[in-house]
Amino acid sequence: MARNDDRAPDPKDEAAAEVDQTSTMDTLSVTTIRPPVPDSGPGAGTPKVPGQPHVPKHAAPESPGYVLESKQGRFSDVREAVRLWAARPPGRITVGGLIILVTLSVAWVGGRFIVPATAKPRAGASATASGTNIGGSGPETGGAPIPHAPSASSSFSPPPGVKERPADVLAAWAAPRAVKLEIPPVAMQAYGYAELITARTTPRCKLTWTTLAGIGKIESNHGRFNGALLQEDGKSVPTIVGPPLDGQSNRQRIPDTDHGELDTDRTWDRAVGAMQFLPSTWKQYGVDADNDGVIDINDIDDAALTAAVYLCANGRDLSTLEGWNAAIHAYNVPEEYRAAVFNAANDYGRRDRTE
Repeated sequence: MARNDDRAPDPKDEAAAEVDQTSTMDTLSVTTIRPPVPDSGPGAGTPKVPGQPHVPKHAAPESPGYVLESKQGRFSDVREAVRLWAARPPGRITVGGLIILVTLSVAWVGGRFIVPATAKPRAGASATASGTNIGGSGPETGGAPIPHAPSASSSFSPPPGVKERPADVLAAWAAPRAVKLEIPPVAMQAYGYAELITARTTPRCKLTWTTLAGIGKIESNHGRFNGALLQEDGKSVPTIVGPPLDGQSNRQRIPDTDHGELDTDRTWDRAVGAMQFLPSTWKQYGVDADNDGVIDINDIDDAALTAAVYLCANGRDLSTLEGWNAAIHAYNVPEEYRAAVFNAANDYGRRDRTE
């Protein structure tokens, strides 16, 4: 046993130590541990408080209940401090600014992510320059042409020996639409008549007058390009002739194919008439729609029906989006052109069905 003093060992102390060691060994060998003997000093008889359980070094210093109680107390103090601060003028201004900031942030997130996600086109729909082709079909269609008994115009009659214009059977159908849609009546009749004839000769095509009107709008504003006047005989004055296809300014390069017979240009081909046909295309597809014995590229009756024949070629079904897009791309390649025709045709169909 180590000592912390310089006293000489006392034989009595050594004897007492031997007795204590023997007593301790006897106590540990007993299976039943005896209860401790109460102290005999001051405070004897008073029960002792059990010691605190051992807490490992890695354990939290506070019990869960104490932590919850202490945190609730701190939160209450914080809430009270915030409430008092918000009641003051600087606090009210700051809180109002925060509310506005949060509102603007939510609106921005909604416009940036949520709305575009919900507005994505369905599978199979084709995008246009201004939106999406709805429902995977062509543009909105207008009311079907309804033929009536022809009536001579008050200002135009066919020349002697010439049969009456066949499209006049649609005069009653076309007149109100011409006013409503701002399309010359003669052009409105030509588009409707081309739909009627195509429905009989090529029923699978399902061409509608709104598509022809869309093309006429984009190509020449229905025969009125650059101040031209579309007369009641279906011809524009002056005639409409496009720029030379000489490869300049992003134009195609197409050398002359008709010796200038239709486009008056012996060097380069030019698009001609209200529907802007190339001479080579007109030579292949041109038809005499007004039954006057002349296949006239400058006559909107002939041009509208020729356009219908061209669009319906190769077995196209224009009631489907795929068929409609293919037909317009065959008429003119650029995507911007297809989108412009779609929007114009869709607008005519929608407005025609609106009372």
